[in-house]
Amino acid sequence: MRKQAKCPIDKNYGKQAKCPIDKNYGKQAKCPIDKKWTSLTALAPEAALNMRSLVDSSTSVSHVLRLSLLARCREMPLVLQFLRNVVSLNTRKRAVAQHSRGLSVLAGLAVEQGKPYLMPSLAGRPRNVCSPPHIWRIEEDEMSTMAERVEALRAYFRSGATRPIAWRQAQLLALRSLLEENEKELAQALFEDLGKSEVEAWVSETGFLLNELKHALRSLPQWMRPQKVSTPLTAQPGKSRVLSEPKGVIAIIGPWNYPVQLVLAPAIAAIAAGNCAMLKPSELAPQSAALIAKLLPRYLDPKAFDVVLGGIPESTELLEARFDHIFFTGGTGVGRIVMQAAARHLTPVTLELGGKSPAIVLENAQLEVTARRLVWGKFLNAGQTCVAPDYVLVASALHDSLLDAMTQELQRMLGDPKQSRDYGRIISHRHCARLEGLLEGLELVCGGEVDCEKRYFAPTIARNVSPDAPVMQEEIFGPILPVLRIDSDEQAVDFVNARPHPLALYVFSEDGKRARRLVEQCPSGGACINDVILHLGVLELPFGGIGESGMGAYHGKRGFDELSHQRGLLQRSTSFDTKLRYPPYDENSLRWLKRLL
Repeated sequence: MRKQAKCPIDKNYGKQAKCPIDKNYGKQAKCPIDKKWTSLTALAPEAALNMRSLVDSSTSVSHVLRLSLLARCREMPLVLQFLRNVVSLNTRKRAVAQHSRGLSVLAGLAVEQGKPYLMPSLAGRPRNVCSPPHIWRIEEDEMSTMAERVEALRAYFRSGATRPIAWRQAQLLALRSLLEENEKELAQALFEDLGKSEVEAWVSETGFLLNELKHALRSLPQWMRPQKVSTPLTAQPGKSRVLSEPKGVIAIIGPWNYPVQLVLAPAIAAIAAGNCAMLKPSELAPQSAALIAKLLPRYLDPKAFDVVLGGIPESTELLEARFDHIFFTGGTGVGRIVMQAAARHLTPVTLELGGKSPAIVLENAQLEVTARRLVWGKFLNAGQTCVAPDYVLVASALHDSLLDAMTQELQRMLGDPKQSRDYGRIISHRHCARLEGLLEGLELVCGGEVDCEKRYFAPTIARNVSPDAPVMQEEIFGPILPVLRIDSDEQAVDFVNARPHPLALYVFSEDGKRARRLVEQCPSGGACINDVILHLGVLELPFGGIGESGMGAYHGKRGFDELSHQRGLLQRSTSFDTKLRYPPYDENSLRWLKRLL
């Protein structure tokens, strides 16, 4: 009979012990894959993302740390993702030991005398009859650092697996399934992070992405088709084409205000263009970030897409790696940091930033519709929208009437905003406190109620605002709407152009020619006449900034082009080859070359 040996790592090895995670631990259970083996009950996927509390730390070099996760084979991407993003031992290490017969997967990570080890799973057998596990040392070059994760994506990209249209379509369809099958979970995460209603979550996040996916799936064959261009006489006989080729590995760094849409919309462009991608959701929207990290490996090709969770340290480590393109959405200050990091590797960037987007209301604007659309656009997502109207410049003749109309529309839409299920919440207590500081010295028409403990900030409209007020010195990014008087179109143009170029410009007027003239005179990333925000939903329009509001653009074909390399190709025939181009040249060579060129 086999002798029971002691395990140098686990003193309780071989004993029948209770498991604090799995109440069925140690019990005989049938395995659905192999009837000859037994397995323990798999952990729920949600539990795997909350395992940090099980990790003990110690300064002793002889301390042994073991983290065990049990999951069925189909949950392997989740186990991998957890180990990548949660386990931290000086540097992040990925350690997965898979059962030799492909049954249950036990991810064991141990450290002894400061060295990391892998422990293979024997979870399929009763614990009290197992022999001690073999221990494999993880060498330093096997550590899964951020750079290595990026290189793993790059190696998969170089294999050519992401180039075929069939692969791209399959990933887009899988992403559509992710959104459709998890609509309720996504809405709940958005509600917990930002207080978004189910309707707002669908309109501004899930539904928006589904529309973009539908457009990409329908248009992808046309986007990928080589574009023929004319070939000059000097290159005849030949054919010239522009090829849209994938760039490689894309870093996508998302913001917290639309934590699902603004991470996955660039991912749609990356997939359509045939790239691999490393996604970094914002840590300030933790529920949405965790859900993306949980779902993405289940639906998309895990060899082509990776998710990084964490805050500033993880973002810093991410930016130190070499990417083929960085796509960042966020504030101008962080945008500068991203651009500096990209410059070290000469990496191209797309920066979707923000700024103070003005709304200009002329005296001939349709009052009720203008007020309704301004209120909707400003207080959508509690004002935390990069293209929300930041302030209003209104003709003096319409000033008082517009304020009254906006107040009435606000009351009609939200009633008591604190009780309304259609009004969101501020992302954090710190951001709420910052907004509260901007109220100082303002003459309020309505609102002003603040409860930072509950992250509530009432929709607020201010009048007679000084251009020098604190609220006019930075992007508000919250539910405060300053209203200023103007006496002429020229005054409005001078006011807007005296500030950095905004991400969006809105003009309300029944005189289309006059409105277009204002748009021409005021540079901005995008513009809309007689409405707000909706230009983002026109997928044939590029969306992006100019100057301090960003660089590059995406949505629809523009996103495909942004994350593709436009490669010129000339294919020539060898059936004809004039000697005129080759030396030695005679006195007639220059005369003929001038005629031909």
